[in-house]
Amino acid sequence: METKRYALIDFRRKLIRDPPSKIRNKRNTQMSIRSRLLVRSAVVLLIMSAMLFLTAGTLRFWEAWVFLAIMFIPMVVFSLYYSERDPQMAERRLQGKEKVKEQKVIIIVFQLIFVTAFLITGFDYRFGWTRELAGGVPLWLRIVAQGLVLAGYLAAYWVVEVNRFASRTVQVEPGQQLISTGLYGLVRHPMYSAIIVMWLFIPVALASYVALPLFALVIPIFVLRLLSEERVLKQELPGYVAYCQKTRFRLIPHLW
Repeated sequence: METKRYALIDFRRKLIRDPPSKIRNKRNTQMSIRSRLLVRSAVVLLIMSAMLFLTAGTLRFWEAWVFLAIMFIPMVVFSLYYSERDPQMAERRLQGKEKVKEQKVIIIVFQLIFVTAFLITGFDYRFGWTRELAGGVPLWLRIVAQGLVLAGYLAAYWVVEVNRFASRTVQVEPGQQLISTGLYGLVRHPMYSAIIVMWLFIPVALASYVALPLFALVIPIFVLRLLSEERVLKQELPGYVAYCQKTRFRLIPHLW
């Protein structure tokens, strides 16, 4: 009887703390965020599929199928995971409108590079430019590159797991805390490091040496972005200046 009485008290306390209306609102918010994440994933999948397969002129582009699976299976899994576990973080990942003027320009340039690079990759597969110039990309290298693309992609999600304030836009959220553990103890911008690794191996994974210079253009783009981002963080995030003094390298340990 005593156990039942304590259980009833705990149940009443839970109702007071989380009434049904609050639970319903929370659930509706999670469903809305989940739906938006999945819709965005589907739209990006369709766009990238069109860029690769229409320019390649065939669906027998197995490297593209593997690449798309690497990109979108984790995206869907993590979208479902974070929309349930941390809706606020998932909401931040949905934000795409930059507030800093120079970041808006950087994003536009990045988008132009993104589209052009993938279109060139598809055309390279159709017309065989890499095969004519270099005899093609060896099968073993394409497989290794696919693995490194996946590794870079998962490392980016690891950064998000460590730093729940990691946003797609440059901003400092109310209550944001400085993160200096995990990969943040090695470099100040591990997200960009992971994405750069991923981008450098995407054209090789898609059997294109010709598109590699275009994909490599993301390096100066991310350098400009992180330098601008650091100016914002030094002004608005408490402790960031001291963190920069302790963690000297931005992208590559012991180099820069």
